Amino acid sequence: MYRFFRSILFLLPAEQAHHLTIRVLRVCAIIPGIPKFIEWCNKVSSKKIQRTFWGIHFPNPVGLAAGLDKNGEVFPEMALMGFGFVEIGTVTPRAQDGNPTPRLFRVVQDEAIINRMGFNNVGVEEMVENIRAGRKRYGGQVVLGGNIGKNKDTDNDLAREDYLACFEALYPYVDYFVVNVSSPNTPNLRALQDKEPLSRILLDIKGAAASKPRPKPVLLKIAPDLSPTQLDDIIDIANTTAIDGLVATNTTIGREGLSISADEIGKIGAGGLSGKPLSKRSTEVIRYLSARTDKPIIAVGGIMSAEDAMEKFRAGAKLVQLYTGFVYEGPALVSAINKELIKYHSAPA
Repeated sequence: MYRFFRSILFLLPAEQAHHLTIRVLRVCAIIPGIPKFIEWCNKVSSKKIQRTFWGIHFPNPVGLAAGLDKNGEVFPEMALMGFGFVEIGTVTPRAQDGNPTPRLFRVVQDEAIINRMGFNNVGVEEMVENIRAGRKRYGGQVVLGGNIGKNKDTDNDLAREDYLACFEALYPYVDYFVVNVSSPNTPNLRALQDKEPLSRILLDIKGAAASKPRPKPVLLKIAPDLSPTQLDDIIDIANTTAIDGLVATNTTIGREGLSISADEIGKIGAGGLSGKPLSKRSTEVIRYLSARTDKPIIAVGGIMSAEDAMEKFRAGAKLVQLYTGFVYEGPALVSAINKELIKYHSAPA
């Protein structure tokens, strides 16, 4: 069914197809019987795939990565497709349009996507209203992550204020937070990955979390383009600031693994590459980090099959997230990963 739907979607420009998907999901949510049918088609349930990290119970370890449900509009419908958790955002304190269009491109022959969206979102106040509405229309529990960023026009010296504003607004509504300083599509954002500014931001957010009656975990999302020395700095920062985990990795500014010509790459222009070409590098980063820290890692990047997900688990990831793989393969990929995990845990030792 998804393959048929995808064939229609892929006739449209990528961002148009994205908005259509969100609208279709919103319509499906209000048609009696459809939500239950979607859940029945996609749910894989077993104690063997349940996980608990940071005091949060995950019904399965396969999540939806940030970027697809930027505004928290359809996270309940995503949960019905079999995801064990959903990460919404990236959200900023104030609404912003993001970068000029076109800014989202498929590279179908390489099962890849290039985007330079630029944190387009409705702002944290409207996201909160969307979360409230979503919780009302969906009776079940959804483990929800909030991916937070800074506005494009906020100077890096003031970035901590934007991150704190998002944290405070979302605190009552999400289960964990991810600090995003690794998107390549907001000018100078990745400069915040440097040791001093990043430490300040994370210490402020961890301090805010500690002041709450029930502190919620704070994770850091990192780029795949960091050198070993920079990754060592990230581990140092993670330990010093006592953050709770890492999300590895965001999209890459590299173009390795693409089979299209240099001219075609040039026509697409700048942006972060995700999908199959990112898989190897993402796994390398996860393996490097997991060998040097015991902080839980959420793997994202190039998970296009159940075997790709198992590779991430073998590299040290505790949870995985899908974005581009979900665009190309649909909910069947979520089910396939969970079934492969059940099979793995059922195999004789």
